[in-house]
Amino acid sequence: MSRRAALITLALTLLVSWGSLVVTQVLGVRPKLGLDLRGGFSVLLEAPDGTDPDVLEKAAEIMRRRIEALGDVQEPEIAVTGLRSIEVQLPGVTSRQRALDAVGKIGQLAFRPVLEVSLGISPLLAAAIQHEQSTTTTTDATTTTSGEGATTTTSGEGATTTTSGETTTTVPATTTTTAPPTPPDLTPVLPPGIAICVVDDPDDPDDAPPPLSDQPGCVDGTLGITLSDDPTKEAWLADPRTGEVFALAPARVLGGDLADAQPDFSQSGGGAGGVPFGVSTGGVGEWVVSLEFNREGAAKFEQVTKELAAYSPGDPRRRFAIVLDGLVQSAPQISPEIGPDTGISGGRAVITMGTGGNPEQAARDLSVVLRYGALPVAFEQPSVQSVSATLGADSLQAGLAAGLAGLGLVALAMLAYYRALGLVNLVGLTVFASLLLVIFSLLGETQGVSLTLAGVAGIIVSIGITADSYILYFERIKEEVSAGRSLRAAIDHGFGRAFRTIFAANVVALAAAALLFMLAVGAVKGFALALGIATVVNVLVARIFTQPAVALLGMTPLGERGWFSIRRAVGTAREETA
Repeated sequence: MSRRAALITLALTLLVSWGSLVVTQVLGVRPKLGLDLRGGFSVLLEAPDGTDPDVLEKAAEIMRRRIEALGDVQEPEIAVTGLRSIEVQLPGVTSRQRALDAVGKIGQLAFRPVLEVSLGISPLLAAAIQHEQSTTTTTDATTTTSGEGATTTTSGEGATTTTSGETTTTVPATTTTTAPPTPPDLTPVLPPGIAICVVDDPDDPDDAPPPLSDQPGCVDGTLGITLSDDPTKEAWLADPRTGEVFALAPARVLGGDLADAQPDFSQSGGGAGGVPFGVSTGGVGEWVVSLEFNREGAAKFEQVTKELAAYSPGDPRRRFAIVLDGLVQSAPQISPEIGPDTGISGGRAVITMGTGGNPEQAARDLSVVLRYGALPVAFEQPSVQSVSATLGADSLQAGLAAGLAGLGLVALAMLAYYRALGLVNLVGLTVFASLLLVIFSLLGETQGVSLTLAGVAGIIVSIGITADSYILYFERIKEEVSAGRSLRAAIDHGFGRAFRTIFAANVVALAAAALLFMLAVGAVKGFALALGIATVVNVLVARIFTQPAVALLGMTPLGERGWFSIRRAVGTAREETA
């Protein structure tokens, strides 16, 4: 490698590695710490045998929404692991019991008759909100002429002048201001039994409000929706996808009354043997969700659909809302063909999805919601692990200390044995560490990847693998010099042969890390991820840093002359092998 090429490659490598580290630190982009380094707790949840994988994914999504609603948990990690388990990691959590309640209970599915529909905010709350009103005089002059010829002028300074015939009278101006009315008390305008929910006070985080389960039917003071979904009471609930807010009657059919729900493409628009439960598009072929109720659920569903069908088509009271976990998932309208005398009997019905948006995906999503809500058994909690914030900080400090100690020992050993080549190893380790830190920072910011204590262990192990790559190259240089090549020729020729060995060894390490990542769970997965990333970085650093750095060093006085030179290290080895 020529001096110019080596210098340019080395300069760009150092600029990218060290520069990107400085940029991420200045921007505050740092690795996201896992539970064992930050403190918090984790819980493993197990679903009943034979639970649909799609249902597990839906359960994880609902748990994530519940946890984020608590407000004191940042960046929860909720993932499906295995065939029927969900792992929940909550770093930095303060309200442990509230978080356990949020992830431990199953979502309650309910079919509720619709009483009223509005957009964006409930009429219940809109009637209680009155904007402040104030009336002040304007600063512009205003002239008014009466029928008798009198003229009244109000100037910008507030003086009023009246001219009638030849008489002019000036009267000091007066300003009339209507004070803002006192904000109304919202409670009196709410229906009996309904009150504003007591939620977290940001000014007093230590004053924990009562759980929503102890505030049945209370209303959010922002949107006017009912936060605690009590199926036995009327409620205002929202559909976040459409922006509709529904006044709902108590639930008439629950998740336990539903036997199955499956997406289906109906060629005739009538579903797979079910009665249309929703307005059909009138076309041939559409995506639907086929419902099947058990015997008790079929009787309930038939009775309530008879009642809803008594309202004329288009009336919002003809709609039947499907509610899960306090949110309206869908609110189909009873088909016009259904009359109050028949209802929907037989325990089977079809929800037509229409043609707007992506009806296939909508049908699949709704069927998952329905199957999840119909689960008869709640998730079990076989294990709950807590890590205090102090213990997490101690673990982080211990991990950093171990990493720095490992780096220091490797650097000293390399300097003592390889002399000037040890400098290349020392700088190379800083390049390796900078790139690794930047990668984990970006992965944490964009993908939510957390650095755990096991990951730190994987990085420490990778330090040894990286040092081994340098040793392979340096020993190859010694062998080439011993074979009679010049130092520069040995540096160039030796890297090509050494890199093949380095690459093969790292491929084996990468394959092992990939297998661990795919087959393991929990801490071992974090170890495998860190080891895999470090292995890739190691190969990259060997190619773009080690080769040009050694080549450039060989062209300086440290290459051929002095006790600390490459030549002296190679000569020592030659004497030892002689």
